[in-house]
Amino acid sequence: METRTTMYPQEGQLLVSISDMSMLKDIKKAISMLKGVTKVKTQKAKPRLYDPETGEYLNDETMKVIEDAQKGIGVTHYNSVDEMFRSILGEEEFKKIRSSNV
Repeated sequence: METRTTMYPQEGQLLVSISDMSMLKDIKKAISMLKGVTKVKTQKAKPRLYDPETGEYLNDETMKVIEDAQKGIGVTHYNSVDEMFRSILGEEEFKKIRSSNV
């Protein structure tokens, strides 16, 4: 039995930023009229945090970490420093360190 491979054309994406939201409808319509455009989707840009030390806005990965932290995702809470070290080191190692520093 012969195997056939069908190649589908790859789709690309174009991201267009618009400063004047009143023109969004007209720009969307104009882009959709171009040959080869299969879909035009709009979304509002998320607000970005600015880092004055670098003079740049934070990237997607950093923004996600900050958003997750604000939601409490990936954040661990300890009631004391001892509880934190017990969790990190384990009870036996914690006891050794604790007894040597007393």
